[in-house]
Amino acid sequence: MNILAFGPNGSGKGTQGAIVKEKYGLDHIESGAIFREHIKGGTELGKKAKEYIDRGDLVPDEITIPMVLETLAKSKEKGWLLDGFPRSLAQAEALDKALKESGMALDYVIEIILDREIAKERIMGRRLCANDNNHPNHIAFEAIKPVEKDGHLVCRVCGGELSARADDQDEEAINKRHNIYYDDKTGTMAAVNYFKNNSNAKVISVDGSKAIKEISEEIMSQLN
Repeated sequence: MNILAFGPNGSGKGTQGAIVKEKYGLDHIESGAIFREHIKGGTELGKKAKEYIDRGDLVPDEITIPMVLETLAKSKEKGWLLDGFPRSLAQAEALDKALKESGMALDYVIEIILDREIAKERIMGRRLCANDNNHPNHIAFEAIKPVEKDGHLVCRVCGGELSARADDQDEEAINKRHNIYYDDKTGTMAAVNYFKNNSNAKVISVDGSKAIKEISEEIMSQLN
């Protein structure tokens, strides 16, 4: 089973992807994690990617696509859920071509729909767990609020240390990311529409304003 997951930053896409991965034993391939691996490893591609990420800009295709396709090839037998890529129409076309050339079928497209202002509020309140970025922690939502330990907040799932990404507190950077996602001409929404119109994959569209459990149940009910 191969799945593409779409949703604006702040929609809970990573959380839902982790739930699907766990149930079906897929490799959860997140473009951000691929970037972090290369950045941490000091690769040439990683150094170039970091420059763009720090500005809140989209990493160019000539850097992103080789990273992602290399990772997908490693997960060909097991099956994968790809999260955070493609982010543009050009990337969607390149991915579609690469999948066909490699004989990998795309089975599902999951789209989490969320209002832009709500997505921004969620981004600014979320906290990242040092042990697992997919552990949901948010200072404004009671259901996933971090817990207090020794006078500071820790991960509600595992007790790990929490931090806020610098660009999650930068409204200009958030707006840049959302401008890319909500662009239905050449941006991520254009990529979503490309796969809706040019793929045999089943499309699962869900309301991202619902509770985590409701969203996951709706997604699971449509996955065969």
